[in-house]
Amino acid sequence: MATIKEVVLKHHKKDDGTYNIKYRLTHNRKITYINTNYFAGEKQLKKDLTIKDKFLLSIISTDIAKYRMKLLELDSLLIHFDVKELANRLTQDDENSVIDIIAFAKQYVKDLIEQDRKGTAYPILTVANSLCDYFGTQKVGIEQINSIMLPDYERYLRKERKFKRKNQFGKDVNYVSKGLSDSGLHNHIRDLRTLFNAARDRYNDEDRGLIRIKHYPFKKHKVIEAPMTAKRALSVEQIVKIVEFKCIPGCRAELAKEIFLLSFYMCGMNAKDIYNLSQSSILKNRVNYNRSKTRKRRKDQALISINLIPEASPLLFKYINRLRDRYAESSNFNKALNKGLKEIGESIGIPSLTMYCARHSFGSMARNECRFSKDDVAFALNHIDNTTKTTDIYIKPDWRIIDDVQFNVVSLLKLRRMK
Repeated sequence: MATIKEVVLKHHKKDDGTYNIKYRLTHNRKITYINTNYFAGEKQLKKDLTIKDKFLLSIISTDIAKYRMKLLELDSLLIHFDVKELANRLTQDDENSVIDIIAFAKQYVKDLIEQDRKGTAYPILTVANSLCDYFGTQKVGIEQINSIMLPDYERYLRKERKFKRKNQFGKDVNYVSKGLSDSGLHNHIRDLRTLFNAARDRYNDEDRGLIRIKHYPFKKHKVIEAPMTAKRALSVEQIVKIVEFKCIPGCRAELAKEIFLLSFYMCGMNAKDIYNLSQSSILKNRVNYNRSKTRKRRKDQALISINLIPEASPLLFKYINRLRDRYAESSNFNKALNKGLKEIGESIGIPSLTMYCARHSFGSMARNECRFSKDDVAFALNHIDNTTKTTDIYIKPDWRIIDDVQFNVVSLLKLRRMK
């Protein structure tokens, strides 16, 4: 049986002569203490440090009664808690109190950024801001996100919207946003569902009978299907055009061209991973790195080792350890690359040329032109196949497979240039 009682601890006397009142929780012969905001001076205490002040006792008795009622409600579930877990359960907000999805989203975004998951964090922040715009308030109860609200919210997102945001100097700036396309709406509602699921994980504990978020609107309201993604793979001839494109030395287009080709030569390495590379990543003429997009979701931390071939080497050493001096964040670096690639694309007749095209082109050429198996192409692109996870545990990575894919794709490019 768990018990709770107010106590004053002698060694917790403060410099002003007061004592902080605590609640001592005993459960399974273990003890922990719950802090309170109440303090007592020596005149309010007996010699044995028990409380004699009637006003303090009346306030404390209300708290103690509330905690004892919760203990009675838990009843048979008590065996599932250790004493510290039980203390946390007792001090959680009441099950009927409102959960502010906006406040939760801000903390969730902060946690994601601290985990270096900015790619996930910023879309969630966009969702939180748009919910504030839709409801016209900075506080939104999670019960307001329901299957009745969602269709109207989607209609709202499809229309042109005007809103204010703080800029980096803390000043209000007016913005106009076009209505979302099918693809944009799919991503937005998918991110809202991710936020909602994270809140359920935080506030619900089915094993211990704590269900604060009882509804799930995405059971009835299905996320709109995303349209087929436009193919980003380029032909060998188009890659040749990029190689032979003349740039003004030192301009943004030159940076974009060279990083694009570096990515292509290095088996579709992402711009963020190029940005993060350091001299320590290079060992015995190989570049070893953990793919940032998936390293925290994979047991092998998405490790890959790429041969530093002659085509890639001068490009890599031109930019390694210099990109972070020029760009504060990888996102800024990626934006600069895509702006430069847009200039190149407009000049050589390749619309929508982006960094993604390097990775997609490498993979497509490896499969369609060089006829490598999908498994080998996936290995070279540092993808993971969920159907072979167990098998992968027993197989030591053989980087020579990637070397073969890389050699054949780059050789194909060289042969086309010679014609």
